Amino acid sequence: MLRQLEDQYRHEDSDLAPYAIHNLATKGRRFPEKPHPFRTDFQRDRDRVLHSRAFRRLEYKTQVFLNGAGDHLRTRLTHTIEVAAISRTIARALYLNEDLAETIALAHDLGHTPFGHTGEFALNELLQKYGGRFDHNDQSLRVVDELEQKYPDYDGLNLSWEVREGLIKHRGKDRIVELDGITLPPTPFLESQVADLADDLTYYGHDVDDGLESGLINEKMLTEVPLWNMATERAKERGMKIVPGDDKSRAYTVRCLIDMMVGNAILNSEARIRECALQDPEKPQNMMTRIISSDYDFEKMTLQLREFLFKNLYHHHEISVVNDSAVEKMRNLFQAFVEKPELMGRTAQHRVKKDGLPLAIADYISGMTDRFALLEYDKILGKNS
Repeated sequence: MLRQLEDQYRHEDSDLAPYAIHNLATKGRRFPEKPHPFRTDFQRDRDRVLHSRAFRRLEYKTQVFLNGAGDHLRTRLTHTIEVAAISRTIARALYLNEDLAETIALAHDLGHTPFGHTGEFALNELLQKYGGRFDHNDQSLRVVDELEQKYPDYDGLNLSWEVREGLIKHRGKDRIVELDGITLPPTPFLESQVADLADDLTYYGHDVDDGLESGLINEKMLTEVPLWNMATERAKERGMKIVPGDDKSRAYTVRCLIDMMVGNAILNSEARIRECALQDPEKPQNMMTRIISSDYDFEKMTLQLREFLFKNLYHHHEISVVNDSAVEKMRNLFQAFVEKPELMGRTAQHRVKKDGLPLAIADYISGMTDRFALLEYDKILGKNS
């Protein structure tokens, strides 16, 4: 028996909630295409992201630790895969469109710079000198709309409207945002909210794991974090003997931590959906508060965990020294390209006339992996530094 496209549409009608976004309700693509016989639009979008060069480069981009710092430490790619998995879990539990939530999750970091958020902040400062700005969320949309080059008739991946809209996270009543000349509602639709929350929960949990793996934080330090203590108790209740420094008990406690955060988000979001009596995808987009969220007390505890990570991990001296050194090389590369644009790759050089030199340089550098950026620095400036 063959599952054809019409069968998948019928499955959505029977399985998805009325507040979910269905494939048949898509607003389409910038460049119209014929339907695929076996894959829905959002499935095709997911595959286009997975097969993109920008997605493959995530393997060599910093999450917290500079790429290559340890075999078990997460990269921007493994982080993205984990966000996608949690997005599917939340979307499925709430009868939302899993394919759409997953695709947004897979694409959400395509525009990230090398060297993590330190690199992003530096590139933003550099562009501001020329009247521009850089944000990796906006850049992710630019990657899928413009920078990927795979098709004969247009630039970009020609993704559906819903995936592109879902990548625009920062908006609200005080920030009017347009896409293709159309003003977007103040709040993202539910599948986009799912991917956004999954991103937060993933890095809260997995950055703790990487911090413990690296030795920069330890279980004793984490006892000041209520959520970690709750996860430890959950692990004990399920039969795990907690031994400080033991890989097995640490991994299981992190697993309990993530499971607790995701479970709370699902239960609270379901309660919010019932409370607001959602019957269509539009209503949550015009609300000033998000539906997909943890409850108040749990969110307060996750923010305490976040504060702990900023204080003890993200701003740790060992990480700062390495990242600051790498980012300084990135700054010098930017200036080198300003003075000699011919040092950039051929595609980047071709974009100068269309986009202007500063933006072309930002596109080129933001697309670099950690190791390529360092290699380019050594090749162009290493002898003079």
